[in-house]
Amino acid sequence: MFERLARQMWHQIEPVNAVLYLAPEALEEAAALGYDVGTRWPSYFAWRAAPLGSVGPKLVAAAFYSFSPSMIARHVPGIWATAAPSQVLRARLRAVDRAFRALPGELTDLGEAAELAIRAAESIEFAHRPLAAANLELPWPQEPHLALWQAYAVLREHRGDGHLTALQSVGLDGCEALVSFASIGAAPVDAFDGRGWSAEEWAAARERLAGRGLTDAQGVATPAGRALREQVERITDELAAQPWRALGAAGAERLAHLNRPLLGAVFESGMLPPASTLGIGKVQVPA
Repeated sequence: MFERLARQMWHQIEPVNAVLYLAPEALEEAAALGYDVGTRWPSYFAWRAAPLGSVGPKLVAAAFYSFSPSMIARHVPGIWATAAPSQVLRARLRAVDRAFRALPGELTDLGEAAELAIRAAESIEFAHRPLAAANLELPWPQEPHLALWQAYAVLREHRGDGHLTALQSVGLDGCEALVSFASIGAAPVDAFDGRGWSAEEWAAARERLAGRGLTDAQGVATPAGRALREQVERITDELAAQPWRALGAAGAERLAHLNRPLLGAVFESGMLPPASTLGIGKVQVPA
């Protein structure tokens, strides 16, 4: 039950959390810090890694996993020469504040939603979950909409950290994880270009998967490859269930209800890409 609920709540949380990485207001805040916003990646790595502190490329690559380590090394630790993590953390809350206020419709009272999301976030088991733990250590903002977003960041990274465990448990490295995801048609191959893997690295990963009987010569998943992806998602849901078990089905359903106008506004804004590398294509709410 709670594994299914974890998946449903992820579909609620992920698009709202993504505002930081996609909203034009976030690019403006990044530019004000001094980041090159001709590409989204310098600010993306800064926004997402800042809770970890002034860390180097190896730790970021370990935590981000499906990004090419060589791509990460082009940006980290240089991003900290542009702005210290403490500056980035302040700016990302300004970015979220501005982005939420720019969404279609009015920003309704989110106090109860924030309380529920914080309760779920504070219940997480954070062993082997570095990004979730780092976000949880940050102080809660006073404004309800910012506290809600930060709780979503904790829960989103909690699921993401667990997803990496699932990928490793079935023997998929960072590039193979993307190739196998593309092989089931979750997103077009070119949607993964931003992760920084070269054509040669992608082809080598595809060859390794074909050698395991997981894809055919064209890179399309075999029945075994689809079964492996289903196993990954099942493990991910199991590892993500704990905060929703702590909040309870009624609490999660209430949070989804309170979140629905905000989620709808995010979709209505048009900022979400048509092809998500996360496989989220529509609003889903708990049944």
